[in-house]
Amino acid sequence: MGFEEGRIISSNPQWTIGIDEAGYGPNLGPLVQAAVALHLPESDPAGWDTLKPLVRSAAGRWGRDARLVIDDSKRVYHGQNALGKLELGVLACLSKPVASFGELLNHLCSPAVVADIRAETWFDPDARLPIEAPADQIAKQRAALAGFAAARFGSIFARVVPAPRFNDCVARTGNKSSLLSDGLIELAQHSADAAPGDEPLRFLCDKQGGRAFYAAQLQEAFPEGFVSAEVEGPDESRYRVLGLPRAVTVSFRPRADSDSVAVALASMVCKYLREVCMLQFNAYWANAVPGLVATAGYPVDAKRFFADIRPAMVRLGVNERSIWRIK
Repeated sequence: MGFEEGRIISSNPQWTIGIDEAGYGPNLGPLVQAAVALHLPESDPAGWDTLKPLVRSAAGRWGRDARLVIDDSKRVYHGQNALGKLELGVLACLSKPVASFGELLNHLCSPAVVADIRAETWFDPDARLPIEAPADQIAKQRAALAGFAAARFGSIFARVVPAPRFNDCVARTGNKSSLLSDGLIELAQHSADAAPGDEPLRFLCDKQGGRAFYAAQLQEAFPEGFVSAEVEGPDESRYRVLGLPRAVTVSFRPRADSDSVAVALASMVCKYLREVCMLQFNAYWANAVPGLVATAGYPVDAKRFFADIRPAMVRLGVNERSIWRIK
């Protein structure tokens, strides 16, 4: 296995599908999950070696290296121009340019998810994109990725769960971990259906809430197969799905976004979608409450923000359950 002017010297490619989430802990704003498919040689499921000519991690200074930054969203969304760095990586990896937030959601999400977001009072589908990243840099990076023969990005799916849907699910099941399970099942099914050909599928996922057992969720995601657990523990939970037309393996690891380009980009997609939602959420309430200080939605500060907007909620007839996540 090696490189020769951007060409793979190998065979046996496979689809690596990275899955991650953002916004599981906050009281305000949506939970977001995303899956990113990446076509890679079998010997490099992580993708860092294959994509090295075009992609780098967040370490190092901006301006010294023109490669696209893909990394754990916490490392990208940091310092100056945080949103712009995140935005550049996400929008450059889309299969086509998008001009508005509504268009981005239509491109990444199911019609049911789009309908949920459109029902939010704060949602502005016409908000222009990009917000901070230079459009010419996005186009340049997208063109470079599209012309790279050694690997290619496939489908990107996202699931955005606003407070009303979040609360309905928690009320029905009694816990919020079921939201992550539902999202895993939906994203795995979408990604498997969207991956062309009969090449193997390798799912790489961040550990969900530290749990070790995922066979039940995977069996629901792949009902025509049989899920076999290879290992289930704190460091890794790994499964094979037998009896399907193509080989399917699924691994859950802590900090998987550092191990895989696909998981890292999924992390960035989740964070970007949530941050744009929070920008719109804060803008809506700042218009209703002059002088309101914006929030990221996490505990403690979320309570301050919620108390500040409560009089406006009463005035506008906004139900508490539609804003505050109950867990």
